[in-house]
Amino acid sequence: MKCKVFLKYWLPLVIWVGVIFVGSTDLMSAQHTSRFIVPFLRWLNPHISWAAINTIHTVIRKLGHVSEYAILALLLWRALYSGPTLRTKTPILFGAVLLACAVFAVGDEFHQSFMRSRTPSGRDVLLDSAGAFLGALIGVAFSQRAKTAKTNARSELVDARL
Repeated sequence: MKCKVFLKYWLPLVIWVGVIFVGSTDLMSAQHTSRFIVPFLRWLNPHISWAAINTIHTVIRKLGHVSEYAILALLLWRALYSGPTLRTKTPILFGAVLLACAVFAVGDEFHQSFMRSRTPSGRDVLLDSAGAFLGALIGVAFSQRAKTAKTNARSELVDARL
């Protein structure tokens, strides 16, 4: 039973943490991501300026921070909320998810400080935290929706028995 719980709720989170870790290596440095973003932008518009390319490249990379940490927060929310390991009030769970994601973001930037092609940034931690906040909000919305659906199903079951 515990193995099923781990596979269903925690393994996706562990895999995603690994994806983020690999993403903070040289593999996803600006130099490497520009190898496919720049040709794509040149294909879309052969006359695009280098300033526009640099701006778009930066925006795409920063949106990557937001989205990867939104997914991290959602997966952590799902593991903590849906799994049988922890039952607590929503605000406490929300804060725990945000804190865990922010601590991981700081650790991720620290990890990047050891990579020659990467530069750690406090701004990236803020972007990561903003993404985690967004992901946690989505998690709250889904859990409230599920709670409402479960309550409605119980109500219909009681009405059917009467």
